[in-house]
Amino acid sequence: MKKFASLLLLIITTLPCMAQYGRVAGSGFADEHNLYYGIRLGWALGAISSDVQGVEAGTLRSGLHLGGVVGIQLSSEHPVYLESGLSYVEKGGKGDLKGMKHTYSLKYLLLPVVVKYRYELDDAFSIQPFLGGYLATGIGGKIRNYAELESRSAFSGEDFRRFDGGLRLGCGFEYQIMYAEACFDFGLANISRNDFDSSHTRCLYFNLGVNF
Repeated sequence: MKKFASLLLLIITTLPCMAQYGRVAGSGFADEHNLYYGIRLGWALGAISSDVQGVEAGTLRSGLHLGGVVGIQLSSEHPVYLESGLSYVEKGGKGDLKGMKHTYSLKYLLLPVVVKYRYELDDAFSIQPFLGGYLATGIGGKIRNYAELESRSAFSGEDFRRFDGGLRLGCGFEYQIMYAEACFDFGLANISRNDFDSSHTRCLYFNLGVNF
C-alpha cells in the first residue's frame, strides 16, 4: 500500500511539471494549445496465453489501472498527437487444469507510447483512435495454486520474467476535459523464463480520466 501511494503521488506531482516543461521548451508549434496532460483510472482485464497447458490462464482476471499521460501535437496542421506517460497496472489471469484452479496476479509499471488522431465532432466532443506499443517491468506478483493451497512470487522464481512489451490499440472519447477510453495490450515479449516455452500477456482496459 505504501508503494502504491508513493506511485500515485509521483504521477500526480510529475505530470504538471512535464507539461509545463513542454510548453516552455517546445518553441514553435509546441505551445499550450497542442500539449496536454491527463490522469487515467480504470479497470484492467488480464489473461495469459501460453503453449503450456499448466501455465495457460485464458480466463480474464480484473485488476486496477492508474496512470498519467502527456501528449503533444506532431504537426501544427494535422490533429495527430504523440502520447506517453507512466502507469501502474495489475495484469494476470485465471486458469484451470483438470479441476486444479490457478491464478496469476502480475503488477507492472508500464510505459505506453501511442500515436493518436483527434477527430472533432463539434467544439466539445472528439473521438481519438490510437495505435502504438508499451514497455513494462514487473514490480510484484503472486501465483496461487488452489489445488495445493500454494502461493509463491511470480517474478523471483522460475516462472515469469519481469520484462514485458507489446502492441497497444484503442480509442478514446473526450468531452470538454472529461475523457474515457477502451484499449487492448497484445504482449509480444515472452515472459516465460523457460526458453522452450512461450507465454504472453493480454490485457483489456476501460479507463476514465481528465485532460488538462
